[in-house]
Amino acid sequence: MAEEQRKRQGWLEAAVIFAAWTVFGLTLASQFHMQSELVGRPDRWSDSLRAALIDAYLWALSTVAIFWLARRVPLARGRLLVGVPVHLLAAVLLGMARAVCKIELTRLVLGFRTRPFPVVFWGSVSQDLIYYALLLGIAYAVFYHDRYRERERAAERLAAGLTEARLLALKTQLQPHFLFNTLNAISALIPPEARPARRMVAHLGDLLRISLEHEETHEVTLREELASLQPYLEIEQARLEERLTVVTAIAPETLDARVPHMLLQPLVENAIRHGIAPRVAPGTVAISATIGADGRRVELEVRDDGPGVDGRAAATRRGVGLTNVRSRLEQLYDGQHRFALENHPDGGTVARISLPFHRGRPAGGASGRAVE
Repeated sequence: MAEEQRKRQGWLEAAVIFAAWTVFGLTLASQFHMQSELVGRPDRWSDSLRAALIDAYLWALSTVAIFWLARRVPLARGRLLVGVPVHLLAAVLLGMARAVCKIELTRLVLGFRTRPFPVVFWGSVSQDLIYYALLLGIAYAVFYHDRYRERERAAERLAAGLTEARLLALKTQLQPHFLFNTLNAISALIPPEARPARRMVAHLGDLLRISLEHEETHEVTLREELASLQPYLEIEQARLEERLTVVTAIAPETLDARVPHMLLQPLVENAIRHGIAPRVAPGTVAISATIGADGRRVELEVRDDGPGVDGRAAATRRGVGLTNVRSRLEQLYDGQHRFALENHPDGGTVARISLPFHRGRPAGGASGRAVE
């Protein structure tokens, strides 16, 4: 594959070289024709064109040879003692070859003899050396640009791979966190009666299935994310019973928005764990999703009516769930998002997330109805 790509690049390079020298030949033909008219001996346009194209295409062939030699004998640091003599010799040999070819082609194509070889060669040697140096400089500029672009592409591939690895590592760290918490909740319910435990095990199975189905998916639609959240909510409501009420306000136009997979679960878990579970009185967790005023962002909120941020432990902000949420958002959106955990004016804590609004197709993983 790499060899085929190099061949295609070589043919493209040769095509560009010949196209550029063709333009040069046409310009040179116009000059030849105008000069012949100025001196009072006008040539036919076809003769001027053929003479100019002979010179242009001989230089095109020389340019291909110069590019080929520049790749194999670079004028790099530490190789100048070899490179400079090689290129000086190449410039002289190419000049001699062009002089011979020009004499013969002029005789064959235009039908008349030019000046002898020594006159043609020594008459153009200084110009040949200048052109050779210019073309050699262009060759190295092209090579260094290609090398720079290849390094950029390699850096982009490395960055993409690193981002992928980080995202997978963060998801791997996040999923066991809430699953183990759920298992602890199940184990606490098993002794009294088996039916609630069986229901919780069933919901846990749903969680595991959804997690595995989206194992390599970083973004899903909000509809799928809400469906993924439903088994977790069922488990927590079975555990806390009437102490937990979940209220949702999901704007229909947000359901097709792309959001990070497993985004809402750690936010809801944080709200339940720190805002609802520690107290005896019933509490409410509210989940909402709306489109921003400019129509280009989706605004997500998870709110509880607990003691608020100031009344929670300092570890709340540094927990595994919220830390992963922050890290994944930064990896996925590179600063185009907003995330805040703060006190709500009416009491309790609210987690606010603002993301660019992009419509997405279902990932084909989580199924089931969205929370409405």
